[in-house]
Amino acid sequence: MTRTDWRDHDWQLIHTTPQSPSLHMALDDVLTHEVGAGRRRPTLRIWEWAAPAVVIGRFQSLRNEVDADAAERYGIEVVRRVSGGGAMFVEPGNTITYSIYAPQSLIKGLSFQEAYAFFDEWVLQALAELGIKAWYQPLNDITSEGGKIAGAAQVHRGGAVLHHVTMAYDIDAAKMLDVLRIGREKLSDKGTVSAAKRVDPLRSQTGLPREAVIERMVATFRRLHGLSDDAVRPAEQVRAEELALGKFSSTAWLADVP
Repeated sequence: MTRTDWRDHDWQLIHTTPQSPSLHMALDDVLTHEVGAGRRRPTLRIWEWAAPAVVIGRFQSLRNEVDADAAERYGIEVVRRVSGGGAMFVEPGNTITYSIYAPQSLIKGLSFQEAYAFFDEWVLQALAELGIKAWYQPLNDITSEGGKIAGAAQVHRGGAVLHHVTMAYDIDAAKMLDVLRIGREKLSDKGTVSAAKRVDPLRSQTGLPREAVIERMVATFRRLHGLSDDAVRPAEQVRAEELALGKFSSTAWLADVP
């Protein structure tokens, strides 16, 4: 397998109506598989959230990461994704989440760190065009002078690589600390003011509506790499809905690492 470049591929864009947290987990699983099998062209998917969620990494302990009582009190669904990395606190309208489903040939020969940086280059350029000086912080963060902007995670499977990123557009730091145990431990001596400082949302940095930031990101990707509008296919949707109701909603999957 020889290494390919972005422009060697016919990139597709999926940006649809809000979906449930479990369906987002399932779509990542299905679309990565379809790209790996060669049935779908490499794809950029912009997520819209139908409900608040905490998304924990594949290898994280549910009990260590999440205060289940607080999550239930706020009506926050807890889901586990297929990739590693840390817990993400998500509220509709407060985050920008996207996935890239790419053939592994795109990052052939790159180390994990190089692959993360490679997949984040276009976003850094989009942010620069919005007046934000941001950079890649190994292993999986995008940060700025004001603080962390985004966290990424990756998984390789069946000839494809999934790279997904959640960016803070706006954030309720107090609620995040109520729900995420790890954040509470890291910041217990500094309080929620520090939590707000550690994550610097795009809203405060740009003054732009969330939709305008996404529009700039998509336009930058399109200009650099090419991008055609697409949608989730019926067969992909059916399979994702099956997985969302089964695997990704099951106690066995969520509590796999107790």
